[in-house]
Amino acid sequence: MIHAVFERQNGRLCGFRMTGHAGYADAGQDIVCAAVTSAVQYATIMITEQFHEPCTERADEQGDENLVTVRLTSPEKGQAAAVLEGLCMHLSILSEDFPGMIAIKIHQI
Repeated sequence: MIHAVFERQNGRLCGFRMTGHAGYADAGQDIVCAAVTSAVQYATIMITEQFHEPCTERADEQGDENLVTVRLTSPEKGQAAAVLEGLCMHLSILSEDFPGMIAIKIHQI
């Protein structure tokens, strides 16, 4: 299962942490993992390359687990928080289409 944990501060999303694999199909054939990976890459590119919002980002592979974290440096400014809202909504729709593959939590910080 993919675990997506978003963080909200002062009413705006300010980052996320994503781990795991969907387990929908074998590695390289898993359309759920591919959809999530593509969405995360797109959101990160929009934040860093289009809006030039300062953030920290990290992508690691730890054994069988993938880990991606993105945290906005100034979430109260700019459009990056809206990109994170869109990512969260997109993952929510995917989780409805593929039950049991993606778990989403939103933490207030």
